[in-house]
Amino acid sequence: MGVTALGACSGGMDGILAAALLAEQGVSVELVTFESPFFSPEGGRAAALELGAPWHCEDISEGMLELLRDPPSGFGKNLNPCIDCHALMFSRLGQLALRRGAAFIFTGEVLGQRPMSQNRGSLNRIARLSGYQDILLRPLSAKLLRPTRPEMEGLVDRERLLDLSGRGRKRQRELAARVGIAPRQAAGGCILTDPAYSSRLARLLERPGLLTVENCRLLQHGRVYDLPGGALGIVGRNRRDNLALLETAGPGHTVVELTGVPGPIGVLMGSPEDLTLLCSLVAYHAKVPPGTRAILATRDGTLVSAVPATERLNDDLMIRQTR
Repeated sequence: MGVTALGACSGGMDGILAAALLAEQGVSVELVTFESPFFSPEGGRAAALELGAPWHCEDISEGMLELLRDPPSGFGKNLNPCIDCHALMFSRLGQLALRRGAAFIFTGEVLGQRPMSQNRGSLNRIARLSGYQDILLRPLSAKLLRPTRPEMEGLVDRERLLDLSGRGRKRQRELAARVGIAPRQAAGGCILTDPAYSSRLARLLERPGLLTVENCRLLQHGRVYDLPGGALGIVGRNRRDNLALLETAGPGHTVVELTGVPGPIGVLMGSPEDLTLLCSLVAYHAKVPPGTRAILATRDGTLVSAVPATERLNDDLMIRQTR
């Protein structure tokens, strides 16, 4: 019976190449992509399809929320707990490997490619925190790292693994050409590295009870406001925002829109005492004439009368990127 390994793959070149290297040695590889409000699994799905490899999607949303509340290794430049996020992923990867009878797990990490999460100390810490450091193989930089159990037990030939380091991509492009993989960029795609989103999320973290999966998704759309009653409000900027807000908002949110005329959607997270103010902001962006009362309706049919907010109030309440 052959050797099976499970690999973390977000859809970028490095994860695909790590899988291809192992497949050349006769290892049966399966790819696992992680999903949360902050990154999508679609790139990993496409990569597995290209490789013809079995694919699994693991939702780590709740684990990510716990890390945002208290990241043991701290945040990066923004609200990205990269080290602890990777450790969480590889812990789940190891658990899945045990359930599926896989011999080891692997990733496409390259030593020195990212300053925070892929220096030697961080790679060691991630492996240790995951609880699976003895079976966690990094094929692209394996020759620069301590041998793992799969190498020592002969499940893979260490000499056929690589010694990549640094941010250069030349050798990855050469390897991709050799194994017949279409070139692509590194996957990345975690919105927690975005300073504008992190500014919004920071305000959410300050409010007890508001850190939920749905709220983290809602913050990706529209204009977001820090309201004086303790709530956060969102006003759609365009049709795409409006559709996303309507689709994402749940029973715990108050959704409002103008009656009788098209306009932006408003969503309230938290204290209902801020509802009239949110309605004023919706009316402002709907270009209701100053001083004119607009009638807005919630999903349950409650009607709210509000005059449009002033430009100054809109600017004072809107959450902008923290420099």
